[in-house]
Amino acid sequence: MAGIAGISANRLELLQIADAVAREKTIDRKIVIQAMEDAIQKAAKSRYGAENDIRCEIDPKTGETRLSRVLAVVDDVENESTQITVDDAKRRNPDAKVGDLIAESLPPLDFGRVAAQNAKQVIVQKVREAERDRQFGEYKDRVGEIVNGTVKRAEYGNVIVDLGRAEGIIRRDEMIPRENVRYGDRIRAYIYDVRREQRGPQIFLSRGRPEFMSKLFAQEVPEIYDGVVEIKSVARDPGSRAKIAVISRDSSIDPVGACVGMRGARVQAVVNELQGEKVDIIQWNPDAASFIVNALAPAEVTKVVLDEDSNRIEVVVPESQLSLAIGRRGQNVRLASQLTGWDIDILTEQEESERRQKEFAERSQVFMDTLDVDEVIAQLLVTEGFASVEEVAYVELSEIAHIEGFDESTAEEIQTRAREYLEKQEAERDARRRELGVADELAGVEGVNTAMLVAFGENGLKTLEDLADCATDDLVGWTERSKDKDVEPVRHKGVLDGFEVSRKDAEDMIMSARVLAGWITAEELAGPEAEAEDGAEDGAEDAAAEPATDA
Repeated sequence: MAGIAGISANRLELLQIADAVAREKTIDRKIVIQAMEDAIQKAAKSRYGAENDIRCEIDPKTGETRLSRVLAVVDDVENESTQITVDDAKRRNPDAKVGDLIAESLPPLDFGRVAAQNAKQVIVQKVREAERDRQFGEYKDRVGEIVNGTVKRAEYGNVIVDLGRAEGIIRRDEMIPRENVRYGDRIRAYIYDVRREQRGPQIFLSRGRPEFMSKLFAQEVPEIYDGVVEIKSVARDPGSRAKIAVISRDSSIDPVGACVGMRGARVQAVVNELQGEKVDIIQWNPDAASFIVNALAPAEVTKVVLDEDSNRIEVVVPESQLSLAIGRRGQNVRLASQLTGWDIDILTEQEESERRQKEFAERSQVFMDTLDVDEVIAQLLVTEGFASVEEVAYVELSEIAHIEGFDESTAEEIQTRAREYLEKQEAERDARRRELGVADELAGVEGVNTAMLVAFGENGLKTLEDLADCATDDLVGWTERSKDKDVEPVRHKGVLDGFEVSRKDAEDMIMSARVLAGWITAEELAGPEAEAEDGAEDGAEDAAAEPATDA
């Protein structure tokens, strides 16, 4: 760049400088020439006065520099530096009229030392801006790729990587823990973000993200690159352990075998890049229970119980397998949970047996208290699968009468007591709802019962508008997860915690309240899908109405 100071050089040197800078910085030659023009304009303005509108043009073929002062043709001159009257303009150009621009040639500028230095600064700034634009344009479309680079320096735990035509940064939390890198080391990383910032484009790299491992497998396993084997999900504890779920689109190809490779060559290449991180390769399964059992490998599972509404699963394992299923500091179950997207609770067979006995005793006690029956009858009802008073009250009479030791009259008496208890409970809840000031209109919301109305009142939801203004999380609660993997997720309760209400049910309640409150119409709620269905039905009716014609 030292030669740029000599902008007063001859024409040939000017073009040679432009070509050299364009090659060195990998930017367009036109941008460099434009920067030179801006620099000469700035120097000329400091010579002739900043109030003048001075233009510079450099011929890209010959290098000839032309300086001119531009004047606007006007009727009444307010600024003599930039304007000229029509009469004066016509002396120079007989065709001049108001609104035209007249160019007045200026003699070539002889740069002094200060002017040359200022010109150099302008060119350096323009070239730097063009270089940053080029870097941003090149790397913004490469988000999601793996790049190779050389470690340039490490500062405060962050690693600056020379990518050849740009620099990237791997922040401390995006590195593999306990990984040591030194100046000059070759390094591979995943581009997860490119931002345009004041100091130039910032290219953010990662070696700790799950996507980095996915891309490494795609590079090592041709079947993944070709799309025959698909990576469904990845969970990582960087530097320690990872789980990856794969599925094959070709029944003749084993996805796990393809990823492992001959004698483990493919997976070993990934492990080496990840500093010895252990990788479990698991076959993905559309059946959630089977997939979760696979994900908990190498632990053996004896039983699973899914709760699809809350996206939780209980896994029962033998006592000897408990520590293996949980893993060191909960690592195995945590990774399995991340991989599958389910919250996993692990119980031993003994814990599950004790819990079942406890549930049996609690349900028996509920029937004894609510139906005023002895322990034997209550236990018979629980043994037959009855879990609540509602089930006893509204089930077919024959299902109770068929229980061993029961007859029809006993079944009728039990069912009558169940219904009387529920009616009494309903009346008490309705009275409590009125006492809390919950509006009658809320009872018209689809899916809402009196127990929920009491819960609404106790949580300050007393009108249709109050419910309509809620978010789904307000009703069913939400789980807050920390970026720190060792910190347990925090469960925030919702208004309807304890009720068997899914997120979809809660969303339907809120939308129903908005319709009843007049915020939206039922037609708007139905949306374009209903209109499309109506259109399809109308089309079918029209087609049916048209008489058939002979071909």
